[in-house]
Amino acid sequence: MFIEELMGSVKLEDSQTEYKGKLNRDDVVGWLKSIAGFANATGGDMYLGVEDKTHKLIGYERMAADKERNYFNNQVNEHLVPRPPMKIEFLRYEVKDKERFVVHIRVETSPTRPVILKYQNIPAIYMRRDGFTNGATYEEIIEMSIASQNVQFDSLISDVHYKREDFGKLLDFYAEHNGGKTYTDKALRSLGFFDENGMLANGATLFADGYDGAKTAVTCSVFSGFNKGSHRIVTVNRFQGNLIETIQNICDFVYQRMNHSLLKTNTGRINIDAYPQRAVFEGVINAVAHRDYFLDGTQIQIDMFRDRLEISSPGSFYRGAEIGVTYDLSNIISKRRNEIICAILVACNVMEAAGTGFDKIVEEYATADERHKPYISSTSDHFTLVLPDLTYNEGLERGSAMSLSYPPVSQGTEHDDKVLSYCYNQARNAANIAAHLGISNSSYLRSKVLNNLTEQGYLLVSRQSRTKFYKTNSDMVALG
Repeated sequence: MFIEELMGSVKLEDSQTEYKGKLNRDDVVGWLKSIAGFANATGGDMYLGVEDKTHKLIGYERMAADKERNYFNNQVNEHLVPRPPMKIEFLRYEVKDKERFVVHIRVETSPTRPVILKYQNIPAIYMRRDGFTNGATYEEIIEMSIASQNVQFDSLISDVHYKREDFGKLLDFYAEHNGGKTYTDKALRSLGFFDENGMLANGATLFADGYDGAKTAVTCSVFSGFNKGSHRIVTVNRFQGNLIETIQNICDFVYQRMNHSLLKTNTGRINIDAYPQRAVFEGVINAVAHRDYFLDGTQIQIDMFRDRLEISSPGSFYRGAEIGVTYDLSNIISKRRNEIICAILVACNVMEAAGTGFDKIVEEYATADERHKPYISSTSDHFTLVLPDLTYNEGLERGSAMSLSYPPVSQGTEHDDKVLSYCYNQARNAANIAAHLGISNSSYLRSKVLNNLTEQGYLLVSRQSRTKFYKTNSDMVALG
């Protein structure tokens, strides 16, 4: 039996069609690049269980077909970024009264391109042309990038039908923050929550009661010290669920674990939270609303240290200026990355209709001293809100509170984190470092701190005349 008999028409291998007897476990790149090439071009179909030259059906038994699909999915999830949109179906036929299956994989053009194939830490970009898959040209990569710039994940239409009963938590959340009012289908439709055919937008699916996908993954950690590299982790919680649960779970995690203290005033004693709850809530809403949901394999990161709380979200500020680190939260300008998610949160009265909502955070810290002022840092792949612990009297030092992640330093000192932060963006000499630490430029600093960090690869050394300059090794020490 041939594929033409099953499909009812002749389909030769071309720019949009490819046949394989089975997935080659010894040459994963050989077939993964076809999937990436389809996604970077105009889409395509791959049929598993079909001889590529004769089109003869080989097929699979039912369990074998399911295993082949699972293997395919696992390899795609591990090696293609972002995962291209695709549908997988089983085409059933019979041979001598025994059922067999062809696995049909329909790959759509990826809304975010280029799709990158990363295998053994080597990235590559492929394009499908005239029945063959080859490396993409420089011009094709530029064209794909330009075409993808204005695409938003949450506005794309999914293959899921809208059912009001699937959104009980969202509807309850809306009523809670709107005086008991009902969120009507008409209002949801007007925001693009679902289209005229009743199909949900991608962003809408993340609000469904039963959503449990990796798009909403969150990791919450409590550290015993001041950084991730040299102190033990006290608690780690991981969860994923719909966006309403995400917001509530993060806030509960922080509220239940933050410190409290009594502050003396002229009128008596008042209870002080380590982090104002409204500031935490605003930070969490911002992380959820502006997360880059195209970035698979990432998570919102909540890290509690002795002196601060960090809320990090995948993706830089969307079409905003490169801000690096700033304490001027009120003047941060960032356009919405997720129009539908933001619109829902605005309708639920938990997000500002305009702006980032950082003004409320500034208000909560208005009476704090300079060492207890919140700040934002933004890189090319994530942004982080840092809220100082108001119960930690020493506060944060500007310029040395950068959040770093690195393996524990053997025979480390209390100065290591400040040195690595201070030297991260600019090379410094020993005199600069000593002045920054507030200690003398002594043999102790050079041998026990700087030489120790250099010998273990945390610091790189260069010379200008007779003076040594130290620069943090970004291969060993990562931001966030």
